[in-house]
Amino acid sequence: MVNSGPQSKYGVSFHRKQVFHTAVTAVFILILLSLGGLLFINWRDKRKNDGLELQVLWAEGDYRQVFSASRTALENKPMDYFLLVMNGFSAYQLAVAQTGSSDVEAYIDACIWSLRKALLLQDEDGRVYYVLGKAYYYKGTSYADLAVSYLEKARRLSFLASDIPEYLGLSYASLRDYRGSVAAFTQSLGDNTSDILLLAIAKSYAELGDYDSARAYLLRCIESSLDYNTINAARLLLGDVLKDAGDAAGAEIQYLAIIAENGENAEAHFRLGELYFDQKDEIRARAEWRRAERINPAHAGARARFNR
Repeated sequence: MVNSGPQSKYGVSFHRKQVFHTAVTAVFILILLSLGGLLFINWRDKRKNDGLELQVLWAEGDYRQVFSASRTALENKPMDYFLLVMNGFSAYQLAVAQTGSSDVEAYIDACIWSLRKALLLQDEDGRVYYVLGKAYYYKGTSYADLAVSYLEKARRLSFLASDIPEYLGLSYASLRDYRGSVAAFTQSLGDNTSDILLLAIAKSYAELGDYDSARAYLLRCIESSLDYNTINAARLLLGDVLKDAGDAAGAEIQYLAIIAENGENAEAHFRLGELYFDQKDEIRARAEWRRAERINPAHAGARARFNR
């Protein structure tokens, strides 16, 4: 009873202080929350604006600026899916637009780096697998298995770009899976099939030993192509196909047609020499090999014949 008064005054004073400190703290927290909210809104708006800016640049075809801006943004947000995808896609576009091999390789590597990282965040986007598959195709034959893997994954995710079968066909051919190659190429066929595609299909059929199908596609290629290099390649292959099928006269016609249509051709003369050699006509064979060597002194086949 004696100490009840002072305790009560102290309690009231302490309570008032608590109320005051609580009020101050509450106001301080409200200020922080307000500032935080403003900062978040500004950050969100900036991120939204950055995304819109990249999309506008992409729509305008300014892939170099998209690549540069997304790469800079990734320094602060290295695991941002949108930025990784934009960086990878723009790197691919820049790669296929290059003429220098070193630039192509650098951009392809950048593309693969970004898109592989993006797949760690989201692995169900067919577009990413599609571009990755084509990027690995451009990396070369050693990466054909990865090209096939990613392109097939894109198809399984129902991303059906019109050029997937063609890239798959070429990649399967690099792996010497010619049945897979033919199956993929067949899906690419249409009214406007390119001469290059016809030649590629024919090569796969020739590797399978299906000479009739190879011959049909090669003739179609020769008839439709306007490029003499493609026609020469088709005639050389057709000559080989006919030779392997036992039609030496037909093979000779194709090799001679190359010379008649486009002038002297070292490879055509060399293969004529091989044809005559197989027919036991060594004099004519050596004459053709000499012509091939005269046209191209570095022709490995012709030089090998005279160094035996």
